[in-house]
Amino acid sequence: MTKMTQDEKEAYLSEVRIGVLAINDAGSGPLTAPLWYDYRPGGEIFMIVAADSRKGKLLAVGQRVSLVVQSEALPYSYVSAEGPVTSVSPVTFDELLSMAHRYLGEKQGRQYAQAAGIEKEIGVRVRPERWLAVDYAKS
Repeated sequence: MTKMTQDEKEAYLSEVRIGVLAINDAGSGPLTAPLWYDYRPGGEIFMIVAADSRKGKLLAVGQRVSLVVQSEALPYSYVSAEGPVTSVSPVTFDELLSMAHRYLGEKQGRQYAQAAGIEKEIGVRVRPERWLAVDYAKS
């Protein structure tokens, strides 16, 4: 049995991993793009994207998106969460700093956040509603 419990899915998603976001793009295939994200069990997925990027232009409140994260080492595993965008808003420095610390550590995270053009970024929140997951360590 390779299934994960809901608690296992949420714990897995809360780990530091690179996510791949999928967004519908009318008239062409879905846009899929890697990105940093943050998630705490029971909460919403939070992502920061460039407002003028293709991702930023496609994301809107109410739109459904999917985020998948995976382990590329044996035994393979992944979690995919799908749901609606609940908010799109300007990013605060503290949000950017928190995300940078998550992925780069304290020193490099602070340097990254201070050098970033925060005025060009938006914060996007997604409420996960549908989950898919596999953990081959359980087989």
